[in-house]
Amino acid sequence: MKTAVWLYLFMFVAFFDLHAQYPILSPFAISLGAAPSFIGLILGVYSITHLPGNLIAGYGVDRYGSKGFIVFSLIVAGIVLLIQSRVTDPWELLIIRSISGFVLAFLSPACLSLLAKIAKDRVQQGKLMAGNGMVHTFASVLSPAAGAYLVAKFGFAQSFTFLGWGLIITGILAWIGVNEKQYKQTAAKLFPQGRDHLEGPLPEMAQGGAGTIPWLFYAVPLAISCSQGILFFELPLMKETQGSILTSGVFFSLVSLGALVTLSMLFLSRISPVLRTSLGSLALALIFFGMSVHWPLPMYASLFLIGMAKGVIFPAIASVLAAVTSSNRYGRVFSLLSISYSIGAFIGPLAAGYIRTYMSPYFIAFLCLMLALSVLPFRAFASPLKV
Repeated sequence: MKTAVWLYLFMFVAFFDLHAQYPILSPFAISLGAAPSFIGLILGVYSITHLPGNLIAGYGVDRYGSKGFIVFSLIVAGIVLLIQSRVTDPWELLIIRSISGFVLAFLSPACLSLLAKIAKDRVQQGKLMAGNGMVHTFASVLSPAAGAYLVAKFGFAQSFTFLGWGLIITGILAWIGVNEKQYKQTAAKLFPQGRDHLEGPLPEMAQGGAGTIPWLFYAVPLAISCSQGILFFELPLMKETQGSILTSGVFFSLVSLGALVTLSMLFLSRISPVLRTSLGSLALALIFFGMSVHWPLPMYASLFLIGMAKGVIFPAIASVLAAVTSSNRYGRVFSLLSISYSIGAFIGPLAAGYIRTYMSPYFIAFLCLMLALSVLPFRAFASPLKV
């Protein structure tokens, strides 16, 4: 489990750096003279440049292992952040964000693949995935407020410098601390057929063997990421947060606190991950609909509920993919998951930037989620509601 602790550390730092930028990137782009539509492009390009990195990582991790990709991703992303601290033009920021999106695309598939390999059985695999969700949530609880505080205290340039050096130091620690060779043969012996060798109640796939995942399943993470991108675009530009980066950071942290609540409910892991994915997505869609029609629930309560829904959905999606995939295909499957997230995160803020003057972007988030739920391939799972 020493390797799992190292992986959690790397993902914590990476997620901390990423989420710390959410409340400050839009104000930073505005300070450089960027228009709202261009800000949406700046936020979205980070995600779209994930795509080539995800494709490379998918096959590279399966063939060469995770360690090299983890080290490369952390160190180069840190260097890019140091460069970002010196940009003076919106176009320069766009280029820097696109490079950052590419190099960080390797990190998540590499870490998730190694986490899946070090598990001894299905139960432990589920716990490791839930642990990943907890790490992600802790980082996202602390980092938005921390990023906003850094900017308020030291300014944009110095804040990006601090975050960049944090990534570089963590990358060096990854090079020293990760030893994945001992897990390759163990994973191949334990999970040669994927979920067939995992104990525990998961829905059986109706067709195909291990690693058979309907393409329409990926519409759900794409829609979730799209809605999240819309939210992350809108929050810093709301009237409640304009003029106060710290308030924006607190709002982002409320989302993560909500996720922490449901991630702490360990009994949820006993429920079918397909059921958790679908019901969590439905709840998220309804919350966005309520926000789009200005329901009476306060904004802080809505954000907390969004976080609770996310805390149900994200571990469930990872559990489904890990359980139906053979160990030698983890990298490719989790890279496809990252691609889905990347496409959604690109579409979300870009759409929000263009339509926010005509309709509520939250209504677009609602439509995306409901469309994804309507095509969710329940028939590909035998007894999808089984617990």
